[in-house]
Formats: sequence, structure tokens, C-alpha cells
Amino acid sequence: MGLTKQYLRYVTSAVFGVIGSQKANIAYVTLRGGERGRYVAVAACEHVFIWDVRKGEKVLILQGQKHEVTFLCPSPDGIHIAVGYEDGAVRIFSLLSGESNVSFNGHKSAVTVLHYDRLGARLVTGSKDTDVIVWDIINECGLYRLRGHKDIITQALFLKDKNLLVTSSKDSFVKWWDLDTQHCFKTMVGHRSEVWGMLLLNLETRLLTGSADSELRAWDINYVQEEKAEGEPKVKKGKTLLDEDDDEDNEEGEDESVEERILSCKKAGSILREARDRVISLTTDAKARVIACHGNDSVLELFTVLSEEEVQRKMTKKLKKAKKKAAKAQEDTVEEAAVPVVERTLKDEIIRLTNVKASAKIRWVDCLSCPGGELKVALLLQNNTIETYSLKTSDKTPTANKTARLTLGGHRTDVRTLAFSSDNLAVLSASGDTVKVWNRPYDLCCSSHQSGKLQIFELASGSLLETVDAHDGALWSLSLAPDQRGIVTGSADKTVKFWEFELIKDQGTGQKRLTVKHTRTLQLEEDVLCVRFSPDQRLLAVSLLDCTVKIFYTDTLKFFLSLYGHKLPVLCLDISHDSTLIATGSADRNVKIWGLDFGDCHRSMFAHDDSVMFLQFVPKTHLFFTAGKDKKIKQWDADKFELIQTLEGHHREVWCLTISPNGDHIVSSSHDKSLRLWERTREPIILEEEREMVREAEFEESMSKGDAPVVPGETQGEAAPAGKKTVETVKAAERIMEALELYKEEMRKMEEHKYACENAGKQLPPPKPNPILVAFGNVSPSRYVLDVIKKVRSSELEVSLLVLPFPYVPELLRLFNSYIQQGLEVELVCRCLFFLLKIHFGQISSNQMLLSVIDELRTNTLSKVHEIRDVMGFNRAALQFLQREIESKEDVMFFAEATGRLEEKKKRRRKRERAVLTIA
Repeated sequence: MGLTKQYLRYVTSAVFGVIGSQKANIAYVTLRGGERGRYVAVAACEHVFIWDVRKGEKVLILQGQKHEVTFLCPSPDGIHIAVGYEDGAVRIFSLLSGESNVSFNGHKSAVTVLHYDRLGARLVTGSKDTDVIVWDIINECGLYRLRGHKDIITQALFLKDKNLLVTSSKDSFVKWWDLDTQHCFKTMVGHRSEVWGMLLLNLETRLLTGSADSELRAWDINYVQEEKAEGEPKVKKGKTLLDEDDDEDNEEGEDESVEERILSCKKAGSILREARDRVISLTTDAKARVIACHGNDSVLELFTVLSEEEVQRKMTKKLKKAKKKAAKAQEDTVEEAAVPVVERTLKDEIIRLTNVKASAKIRWVDCLSCPGGELKVALLLQNNTIETYSLKTSDKTPTANKTARLTLGGHRTDVRTLAFSSDNLAVLSASGDTVKVWNRPYDLCCSSHQSGKLQIFELASGSLLETVDAHDGALWSLSLAPDQRGIVTGSADKTVKFWEFELIKDQGTGQKRLTVKHTRTLQLEEDVLCVRFSPDQRLLAVSLLDCTVKIFYTDTLKFFLSLYGHKLPVLCLDISHDSTLIATGSADRNVKIWGLDFGDCHRSMFAHDDSVMFLQFVPKTHLFFTAGKDKKIKQWDADKFELIQTLEGHHREVWCLTISPNGDHIVSSSHDKSLRLWERTREPIILEEEREMVREAEFEESMSKGDAPVVPGETQGEAAPAGKKTVETVKAAERIMEALELYKEEMRKMEEHKYACENAGKQLPPPKPNPILVAFGNVSPSRYVLDVIKKVRSSELEVSLLVLPFPYVPELLRLFNSYIQQGLEVELVCRCLFFLLKIHFGQISSNQMLLSVIDELRTNTLSKVHEIRDVMGFNRAALQFLQREIESKEDVMFFAEATGRLEEKKKRRRKRERAVLTIA
């Protein structure tokens, strides 16, 4: 059946107007060995923008797909950046190419924290789903999921030299995890409310936490294992059943003994912030020497952590002062004064550095220490702005100097109106404080204000020509007359006013300029929300606060029609190009299509899940677009009353849109501060296919929100598998099943051929192989199964095997045995084998047919793994021998030793610099 009516698809073309989304943090990055502190990475809806703060230019865009970015974390080597998304996915991008080759799916909801370990080999992620997952970057797979928190994870930090992890959450707890056993061995309960931030200081011997009050709590960490190594064993007597009654706090004693085997933690004091509200973000530089924190205001508080030498000098001075004071007291009194004792407090170790006052409320902060004692601070503000500051930490009273401010790329407040130029090339956007023109300037524009004023700008020079006191109330709507000789305005003062353009002589410059002259006023009984001329300029449509739309004749202003039926006020309306239809969108979430001849309602349609904010017809058609608070833009057919297409991309309420005069482009604005350009393609839309795609998207969404697969025989505990069931893992399992079915079919054909040859007593021509095997280069059926498994993403492999039904497992185990015998992908095969044995242990061990296969697998696997290990050991020994030979001949040092030497040189240089400073 042919297409009866062809619709063309609109697709997203560009995102602009957003400098940095508030949902995700800001982070300093390094590009291609460039200058440190020059580039910052920020989220921009679903993308990540890399800004050059010196030039104020966007230098790199890391393309997202659909969901909003929620967290960023650069890798320790500065080459990659990990990005967490609203749907729980994590992608790792290369800062050299801007491409992503590694992705992880494990969380059910938004990622709230990301951190690398010291080597960059592991990544820890925390989420709104209260889970913490540790990922293996090198093998591109999940290691384990840690459960225990009861609310959103706010921070997760690896310890550098120990296999430990510390996490904080909104449930007010800080938990310590032993990653060797995936067990929470200590829970700190010293907070009365949510823990919003956390830092490790003083070579990880101190923990600093920020909560919902003005207190930053400090905790001293003592690693018990270190004490034992130093010859101070801390042995705790084990408990038996006999002394169970003698111990009143039995359970607590057991918990403490477990904790003290690894570390003990006690409160060391607190630092008081000037802000009284909660900590929004708490961060430090790479050396943990400067602490930066802020609340829900525009002041950033900076603290410095003194080194041990600086603290000792400070304590020596305090002791001298105390001795002088004691000596003076001894002179005044006959009694002998006691020897003064000076206690070391937290204030002696962490001191206030300075405050940085930003131009607006701060949302996120990142700081970077540079050579020469310079500290660079990058601030992402709540008004879509980035500011950077620099200061000298070595100064006695350091002052922060603003080095850059990025504002040109977007508005400070939400864009509430948009307009295309008549040549389809330029777009005008206006917010509460600014009017911006993108690409090419117009000649003139008018803008309205809630104060009731009408402003006229000349955009060629960017100057305000005139401000007219148009209305006594807020001016809600402005419409240009079709003949372009005037405008009409509607206001909350219950009036509609008509204005004509006219040329007057400017008294200041003596040149002629354009102004507006008030000609007529239409008085109404309710506040006016929206006004529109009909394209033939015969009628004027006015929507009122009483939920009705009144139609008047333009020439006489006589009443013509009243359109009533909406349950809430009509927020937007538009009239078709032939002046026969009027469409209205309301806060009641419905769109109604009316005839302008008799005012009859042709159809009422449920359009959006929230208020319909904007509506506009496509020029010269009966198609129209609506924008809603439900973050969606929809295209409708006003003749057939059908939904054609839904444009999804905005992450907050969509306020307005505009369609270019030729209908090829749409620009929309949203509360997420972004402007989006949509482009009409040549691809036709078939409505049935569109509805099928919607159903598939709903299925994928339900799949991602579903529960994680349960491993048979395992109970819910602290540790769990890292992956989750997704559409990709289901498809991967289906591909493995199809490959196994193909393998079985080919094996059946070969058996039949063999049997036929035996019966015939001669060699018959072999059966034709499956076309799929031919397409892959005439591979064998068993090799094809291995190729399919190899193509499954490493991060999705285990969950795909978990989804695989058990009837396919026996055949897979037999294939694994043949792969190991041939030495094919032994590492991959062993990983799949061990996982399948773990999850299907009961069924495999009870199946008598598989016992011989398992026994053979055990023998072959052990011998092959030993063989590979021997080869690796031999190669390593050979490389070490070659290294020694080259070093002895060439007198050079290789990387590891050279790095160690470099660190020693740096330490000596620092000691010399401190000595010079002390003498000076």
C-alpha cells in the first residue's frame, strides 16, 4: 500500500545556548599536553563540552546519546574522562579523539559519583539506587556491586595504598569496605543528617566530612595493620561460647574486633564554615593541600592543610609564647609556675585561606594546584556561567583574581521567546535580562517585559532605541501584524493594544529611527494571556484567564466568536495559514482544534503529560507543533487529528519554539538553559512504524528499570554482580542462542552425511554449509560460536550468560572443552566457564551426562592455564634479562627506575626550597 499522505521526519541538529548544566560537576582537564588549568569539562545536557577558558571557546564536544550527564571524572593520566548519565550508564571518552569505546551498565538510576583509583585501573560509581559498583577498566567489566547504604550515594573514594573503599550517603552513614572480601567492616554513625561531601587528607590519615550543617567534621584514621608491622601488636582475645554470658555487649565487641583488625577511626575536631546551610560541594586539589567548599550561596570558602613541618613550627611558636606567659606569671607571684602544656588542635593543622565571592550562586567547584604556589579555581554557577579565579596560596593574605568568565554562549535565565528571521538564517532568543541573536543580525526587534514595558532594539548596533510604557500590568503576549506595519500586545491589565510602526527624527542624532505609536485599545473583562492575528488580518484571537478564547474583528473590534471548552486557561494558540483553523493549547494538557467559520470544536486531543506551553502551525500547512512541560515537542496533523512525531531531547520543561518561514528548521528553548535546532530531513514518516518504535522504546525503558537477574542459590548480601539486564544483554544472549542452534543444525547435517556415506559405501558430496558461515569466510560452526561470544561487550558478557537458558549450557561446555584443547581464546573461555559453573553449579553437578565433560574440562583447563602462565613467566624473565643487558651496555635507566629517581630528585629539591625559605 502506498503512502496516502507523506510526513517528513525532524531530527535534532545542534544544541546551543548552554554553557554548563547544573546537574553535573565541573572538572579541570588536560588536552594534548596543553597548559594545566586552561581547559575545563562541563556537562551540557546529554553532551560534555570542553571549554578553553582563556579564549572562551568550545574546543571539544563529547557526544552523548539521550540521557543527561550527571557526573564527570578525569582519569589520573589525563587521557580519558569517565561520564555518568541519568539512566545509570557510564561511558569513558578519550580526550585525544573525543570518542567512547568503553561503556558500563549497572545502575538503575542516575550516577551521582565517579572516582578512579590511583593507577586508573579501577573505577567506582555510586548512584541514586543506593548501590556502589567497582568496575575493571582494563578488562572492561564489572567486578562487584556493594550494597548497604539506604539512600543516595554522595561520595566514594579509593585509598591509594590499601585495597579499601570509603563511601558516604544521604542516609547519614560513612561506610568502610574491604575490597578483598567485598565486605563493609566499619560504619561511622557520627552524623545527625545527610553526608554531602567527603575528603581524605594528610596522606589518607584524616577524613573530612561535610553534612547538612555548618560543621566540617574531621576524623583521625589509624591503620592497625601498620601498627602491627611496626612491632606494636594489638591482639584481641577471641570469644568462645563459654564467656558469652560474661560479655554484656557481645555483638558490639565482635564488631569492634573486626574493625580494629584494619583501622580505627575517632573524631579529631571540626572546622566551622561561615555558611549556615548544607555543603553543596566539597573538594580538594590533587595534593590535598587546599580544601574548597560552598553552600547554596555565592561564596566559596578555601582552607589550607598545613604540612607537618609547618605545624611543628607553629606549635614551637605557641610553646614559646606559653613559656613567656608562664615566666611573667612566675615573676608576679611567689609560687612556682607549672610547665606550660600546649595541646595540638585541628585549628593548628587546617587554617582558613580566603573566601572567593562569585557573581552568582555556586553550583560546583574544582581546584588545581600549579607550580609556584598558584591555585586555580573553576566555578560552575547556577545561572549558566563559568568563572575561573587564581590566587597565591603562599601569600599571607591571598586574594582571588578573576581570570575568565564565560557568558556569551548562553542566557543567564530561561529563554521565554524565540523568533526566526525572514531569510531563515538567524534566530533571536530573549530571556528575562538579555536578547541574543544567533548567526546573523536583524535590523530591529521588540521585546516585552513583566513590568508592562515595550522595548525596541536596533540589533545591528545592539542598542536600545526606546522603552515605551505600554501597559499597567505584565505584558504577556506580542504579535506582529501580517502586513508588518504594526504589532498588537496583550497584558494582565485586561487590555489589548494596537501599535503602528512609524519613522521619527531622533533629537540626539538627528537621524530617523523607527518607533511605535498607540492607535487603539480593546478593553476586556479578564487578564489577556495570548493574542494572535489571523494571517488574512481579518480576525484577532485573544485567550483570557477565564479559560476561553474570544475572536474579534480586527477592523471594528466587534465580538465574533467565543471558544469555550478548556478546563484551565489557554496558554498558547495559533491560526493556520488559510485562516480556517485555530488550535489552542491549555494548562489542562489538551489541544483543541476549532473551525474559524462557526467556532465549532473539530477535535480535542490529550497532547502532553503537563501544561501545553507553546503551539505553532508549520507555514503553508495544517501541521502544527506543540511544546509542553513534560519535556517533549510533538507534531500533529490538524486535518486527520493524528500525532505524527514526538521530538525528545530537552531535559526540563520546554517553554517555547519557533518554526522557520520555509518550515525546514525548528528552534526550541527549555528550562535546561539549552536551545535546540531541529532539522527537517527527506526521510518520510510511516505512522505505524513510528508507533512500533514508541512501543519498543517503552519496552527498553521497562527493561532497564527491571530487577537485576538473581543468581540461583545466592541470597541478597552486601556484594552482588555488577551488571544489570538490558536490551543489549538480552540481544547478546539471543545471538549466542542462535549461534548454538546453528552449530547443532550443522552437526546434525554432518552426522546425517556420515551415516549416508556409510550406507552408500562411497563418499557423497558434503552438504552445503549455512549461508551465515559462508558469509563469515567459511568458518567452522564451532568457531562461529566463539566469534559470536567474542563480539559481546566485555561489560555485558556475564549478564548475557546469566540470561542464557540452561538447556544451552551443556552444549556450550562441550564447545569450551574443544576451544581449550585447541588453545583458542583461553582467557575468555575460562572467564565464561567459571561464571557458568558458579551460577549453574547445582544443575551441572546433578547431571550425570556432564560429569565426564566437567572432569575433562578440569584437566584441560589446568594444563592449558599452567602452560600459558609458564609462557608469560618465561617472556617476563627474558624481558628482564634484556633490560639488564641494555642497561649495562648503554648505561641508561628504564621507566620504572627513572620514575623513582625523578621522585627522589623532586623530594630533594623541595627540601632545599624549604631550607632556603626557613633561612630567609
